[in-house]
Amino acid sequence: MGYPANGNGPFKFLIYGRTGWIGGLLGKICESQGIDYTYGSGRLENRTSLENDIDTIKPTHVFNAAGVTGRPNVDWCESHKVETIRTNVVGTLTLADVCREKGLVMINYATGCIFEYDDKHPLGSGIGFKEEDTPNFTGSYYSKTKAMVEDLLKNYENVCTLRVRMPISSDLDNPRNFITKIARYDKVVNIPNSMTILDELLPISIEMAKRNLTGIWNFTNPGVVSHNEILEMYRDYINPNFTWKNFTLEEQAKVIVAARSNNEMDGAKLKKEFPELLSIKESLIKYVFKPNQKTAA
Repeated sequence: MGYPANGNGPFKFLIYGRTGWIGGLLGKICESQGIDYTYGSGRLENRTSLENDIDTIKPTHVFNAAGVTGRPNVDWCESHKVETIRTNVVGTLTLADVCREKGLVMINYATGCIFEYDDKHPLGSGIGFKEEDTPNFTGSYYSKTKAMVEDLLKNYENVCTLRVRMPISSDLDNPRNFITKIARYDKVVNIPNSMTILDELLPISIEMAKRNLTGIWNFTNPGVVSHNEILEMYRDYINPNFTWKNFTLEEQAKVIVAARSNNEMDGAKLKKEFPELLSIKESLIKYVFKPNQKTAA
């Protein structure tokens, strides 16, 4: 699996997505680990600016955490399709191509929101979508562009594609945090999903770069957790007076523009490479709820 580039260090990371959530966290992890890193200043869709960054910085690895998810959510992409293509498709492919030309591994933070439960992967069955499965969810334009890019990037042997889902971190004030989002909604659906605990998985992605791992990886904690299970933990650990209301997918569909992906990802490949990886519920408690606990233990 390892791409034959970039030796064993010293490492120098070039990170795109400085103003983004994941990009910002990557810089902090590099600082804590004493890894030399620089944020790219080039625009992803501007090939010359990327080449200039790489020639100037001379990185050992490139991380792409830049992308358009839409603010406040993916509904934005439905009415901004060209902007979504420019960054998520043209930009990502351009960076991958430049990195390949320069012999560099690119760690690409992608999405697992390109699948939805189906007859072969029924809700509650424990049968997750594997890395080699073909995306089956095109309910949002955001997901559609991400599936297109994933398919094209399969041809780039220097790219490590990490399928992130419903990212969660210990920063419960961050509006991008899945927990923060659903805690603020008037009503939530209640569906088990695979999710990504960034506090545990982002350091693993840095280790993946050091190992020069490439190809597609389901970048989620093993197992699934439902909206209600998360909010029950929130109530038990953070706010004992917290209450919420559920509604159905049909009711949700009336208040959103684009459909949302719900799925379980197969975590076996990542777990085999990193046996210490915790299940989603264990990781939630260890990395998110215990550090933030406000209720009596």
